[in-house]
Amino acid sequence: MDTEVYSNTGGQASKATPLAATAKFAAGGKPTFRKELGLQAISYGNVYVAQICLNANPQQALQALREAEAYDGPSLILSYSPCIAHGFDMTQARQQAKKAVYSGHWPLYRYNPMLKEQGENPFTLDSLRPTISKAEFMQQESRFNQLFKTNPEHAVELFDRAQAVALKKWSVFEEMAETDAAWFEPELSSVVPAKNN
Repeated sequence: MDTEVYSNTGGQASKATPLAATAKFAAGGKPTFRKELGLQAISYGNVYVAQICLNANPQQALQALREAEAYDGPSLILSYSPCIAHGFDMTQARQQAKKAVYSGHWPLYRYNPMLKEQGENPFTLDSLRPTISKAEFMQQESRFNQLFKTNPEHAVELFDRAQAVALKKWSVFEEMAETDAAWFEPELSSVVPAKNN
Protein backbone atom coordinates (compact mmCIF):
# COMPACT_ATOMS: atom_id res chain seq x y z
CA MET A 1 0.00 0.00 0.00
CA ASP A 2 1.93 3.03 -1.27
CA THR A 3 0.85 6.37 0.18
CA GLU A 4 4.02 8.09 -1.03
CA VAL A 5 4.82 9.34 2.49
CA TYR A 6 5.61 7.80 5.86
CA SER A 7 1.94 7.83 6.83
CA ASN A 8 2.22 5.86 10.05
CA THR A 9 4.62 8.43 11.57
CA GLY A 10 2.88 11.63 10.59
CA GLY A 11 3.39 12.14 6.86
CA GLN A 12 7.13 12.72 6.54
CA ALA A 13 8.77 12.76 3.12
CA SER A 14 10.23 9.44 2.05
CA LYS A 15 12.04 8.04 -0.97
CA ALA A 16 8.58 7.24 -2.32
CA THR A 17 7.47 10.88 -2.09
CA PRO A 18 7.05 12.37 -5.57
CA LEU A 19 8.84 15.35 -7.01
CA ALA A 20 7.27 18.70 -6.00
CA ALA A 21 5.27 17.27 -3.06
CA THR A 22 5.44 19.06 0.26
CA ALA A 23 5.62 16.98 3.41
CA LYS A 24 7.35 17.05 6.75
CA PHE A 25 11.06 17.52 6.00
CA ALA A 26 10.21 18.70 2.47
CA ALA A 27 8.35 21.96 3.15
CA GLY A 28 9.81 23.60 0.04
CA GLY A 29 8.68 20.79 -2.25
CA LYS A 30 10.68 17.61 -2.74
CA PRO A 31 13.37 18.42 -5.34
CA THR A 32 14.02 14.83 -6.42
CA PHE A 33 11.77 12.27 -8.07
CA ARG A 34 10.45 9.21 -6.27
CA LYS A 35 12.27 5.91 -6.14
CA GLU A 36 10.79 3.39 -8.57
CA LEU A 37 10.61 0.34 -6.32
CA GLY A 38 8.92 -1.67 -9.07
CA LEU A 39 11.80 -1.15 -11.49
CA GLN A 40 14.27 -2.12 -8.80
CA ALA A 41 12.40 -5.38 -8.18
CA ILE A 42 12.13 -6.06 -11.92
CA SER A 43 15.90 -5.75 -12.21
CA TYR A 44 16.28 -8.98 -10.22
CA GLY A 45 14.61 -10.82 -13.08
CA ASN A 46 12.87 -13.47 -10.97
CA VAL A 47 10.34 -11.35 -9.05
CA TYR A 48 6.72 -10.97 -10.15
CA VAL A 49 6.03 -7.21 -9.99
CA ALA A 50 2.84 -5.27 -10.55
CA GLN A 51 1.80 -1.68 -10.01
CA ILE A 52 -1.94 -1.39 -9.48
CA CYS A 53 -4.62 1.11 -8.54
CA LEU A 54 -7.83 -0.55 -7.48
CA ASN A 55 -9.84 2.67 -7.94
CA ALA A 56 -8.62 3.23 -11.49
CA ASN A 57 -8.65 -0.31 -12.88
CA PRO A 58 -10.05 -3.04 -10.60
CA GLN A 59 -9.81 -5.66 -13.37
CA GLN A 60 -6.06 -5.08 -13.81
CA ALA A 61 -5.60 -5.22 -10.03
CA LEU A 62 -7.46 -8.53 -9.82
CA GLN A 63 -5.45 -9.97 -12.71
CA ALA A 64 -2.18 -8.92 -11.03
CA LEU A 65 -3.21 -10.52 -7.74
CA ARG A 66 -4.10 -13.77 -9.49
CA GLU A 67 -0.84 -13.83 -11.44
CA ALA A 68 1.19 -13.06 -8.32
CA GLU A 69 -0.51 -15.88 -6.45
CA ALA A 70 0.14 -18.32 -9.30
CA TYR A 71 3.79 -17.31 -9.66
CA ASP A 72 6.23 -19.79 -8.11
CA GLY A 73 8.58 -17.25 -6.60
CA PRO A 74 8.64 -13.87 -4.87
CA SER A 75 5.94 -11.37 -5.80
CA LEU A 76 5.64 -7.64 -5.17
CA ILE A 77 2.46 -5.69 -5.81
CA LEU A 78 2.56 -1.92 -5.36
CA SER A 79 -0.90 -0.46 -4.83
CA TYR A 80 -1.59 3.28 -5.06
CA SER A 81 -3.28 4.28 -1.82
CA PRO A 82 -4.66 7.79 -1.37
CA CYS A 83 -3.95 9.15 2.10
CA ILE A 84 -5.29 11.99 4.23
CA ALA A 85 -1.75 13.43 4.16
CA HIS A 86 -2.26 14.11 0.43
CA GLY A 87 -4.56 16.95 1.41
CA PHE A 88 -7.84 16.47 -0.40
CA ASP A 89 -11.37 15.44 0.51
CA MET A 90 -11.10 11.68 0.97
CA THR A 91 -14.63 11.22 -0.37
CA GLN A 92 -12.98 12.07 -3.72
CA ALA A 93 -10.30 9.37 -3.34
CA ARG A 94 -11.60 7.27 -6.23
CA GLN A 95 -11.60 10.18 -8.68
CA GLN A 96 -8.20 11.41 -7.51
CA ALA A 97 -6.65 7.94 -7.79
CA LYS A 98 -7.91 7.76 -11.38
CA LYS A 99 -6.23 11.10 -12.08
CA ALA A 100 -2.98 9.68 -10.71
CA VAL A 101 -3.16 6.95 -13.36
CA TYR A 102 -4.53 9.11 -16.19
CA SER A 103 -1.76 11.70 -15.71
CA GLY A 104 1.03 9.13 -15.81
CA HIS A 105 1.85 9.72 -12.15
CA TRP A 106 1.07 6.06 -11.36
CA PRO A 107 1.37 3.85 -14.46
CA LEU A 108 -0.25 0.43 -14.20
CA TYR A 109 1.89 -2.51 -15.25
CA ARG A 110 2.71 -6.18 -14.66
CA TYR A 111 6.03 -7.99 -14.93
CA ASN A 112 5.66 -11.77 -15.05
CA PRO A 113 8.97 -13.70 -15.27
CA MET A 114 7.11 -16.86 -16.38
CA LEU A 115 6.46 -15.20 -19.74
CA LYS A 116 10.21 -14.96 -20.39
CA GLU A 117 10.43 -18.76 -20.28
CA GLN A 118 7.81 -18.88 -23.05
CA GLY A 119 9.80 -16.40 -25.15
CA GLU A 120 7.29 -13.61 -24.54
CA ASN A 121 7.86 -10.10 -23.24
CA PRO A 122 7.34 -10.36 -19.46
CA PHE A 123 6.41 -6.66 -19.11
CA THR A 124 2.85 -5.51 -19.80
CA LEU A 125 1.94 -1.83 -19.62
CA ASP A 126 -1.73 -1.77 -18.66
CA SER A 127 -2.23 2.01 -18.64
CA LEU A 128 -3.01 4.08 -21.67
CA ARG A 129 -0.82 7.05 -22.54
CA PRO A 130 -1.46 9.97 -20.17
CA THR A 131 -4.65 11.79 -21.09
CA ILE A 132 -4.40 14.64 -18.59
CA SER A 133 -1.45 16.74 -17.49
CA LYS A 134 0.42 15.97 -14.31
CA ALA A 135 -0.56 19.45 -13.07
CA GLU A 136 -4.27 18.56 -13.40
CA PHE A 137 -3.68 15.72 -10.95
CA MET A 138 -1.34 17.68 -8.65
CA GLN A 139 -3.47 20.82 -8.33
CA GLN A 140 -6.20 18.83 -6.55
CA GLU A 141 -3.93 18.01 -3.59
CA SER A 142 -2.55 20.38 -0.98
CA ARG A 143 0.68 18.37 -0.77
CA PHE A 144 1.48 19.87 -4.17
CA ASN A 145 -0.53 23.08 -4.50
CA GLN A 146 0.34 24.66 -1.13
CA LEU A 147 3.78 25.48 -2.54
CA PHE A 148 2.08 28.02 -4.83
CA LYS A 149 1.17 30.02 -1.70
CA THR A 150 4.69 30.17 -0.31
CA ASN A 151 6.91 30.15 -3.42
CA PRO A 152 4.94 30.36 -6.69
CA GLU A 153 7.98 30.59 -9.00
CA HIS A 154 9.53 27.49 -7.44
CA ALA A 155 6.17 25.71 -7.61
CA VAL A 156 5.91 26.34 -11.36
CA GLU A 157 9.47 25.08 -11.85
CA LEU A 158 8.79 21.90 -9.85
CA PHE A 159 5.46 21.27 -11.62
CA ASP A 160 7.20 21.59 -15.00
CA ARG A 161 9.92 19.17 -13.89
CA ALA A 162 7.30 16.76 -12.55
CA GLN A 163 5.55 16.76 -15.94
CA ALA A 164 8.85 16.10 -17.75
CA VAL A 165 9.74 13.26 -15.37
CA ALA A 166 6.29 11.67 -15.79
CA LEU A 167 6.62 11.69 -19.58
CA LYS A 168 10.18 10.35 -19.45
CA LYS A 169 9.13 7.58 -17.07
CA TRP A 170 6.21 6.76 -19.37
CA SER A 171 8.56 6.44 -22.35
CA VAL A 172 10.75 3.99 -20.39
CA PHE A 173 7.73 1.83 -19.52
CA GLU A 174 6.48 2.03 -23.10
CA GLU A 175 9.87 0.91 -24.42
CA MET A 176 9.91 -2.00 -21.98
CA ALA A 177 6.44 -3.07 -23.17
CA GLU A 178 7.49 -3.01 -26.82
CA THR A 179 10.75 -4.95 -26.56
CA ASP A 180 11.36 -8.68 -26.86
CA ALA A 181 11.91 -11.18 -24.07
CA ALA A 182 15.69 -11.36 -24.60
CA TRP A 183 16.05 -7.74 -23.47
CA PHE A 184 15.10 -8.82 -19.96
CA GLU A 185 17.82 -11.49 -19.75
CA PRO A 186 21.09 -10.45 -18.10
CA GLU A 187 24.30 -10.78 -20.08
CA LEU A 188 25.95 -14.09 -19.16
CA SER A 189 29.36 -12.46 -18.97
CA SER A 190 28.13 -10.27 -16.12
CA VAL A 191 26.66 -13.23 -14.22
CA VAL A 192 29.12 -16.09 -14.75
CA PRO A 193 32.50 -15.52 -13.08
CA ALA A 194 35.56 -15.83 -15.31
CA LYS A 195 37.44 -19.14 -15.03
CA ASN A 196 40.79 -19.06 -13.34
CA ASN A 197 43.58 -20.45 -15.51
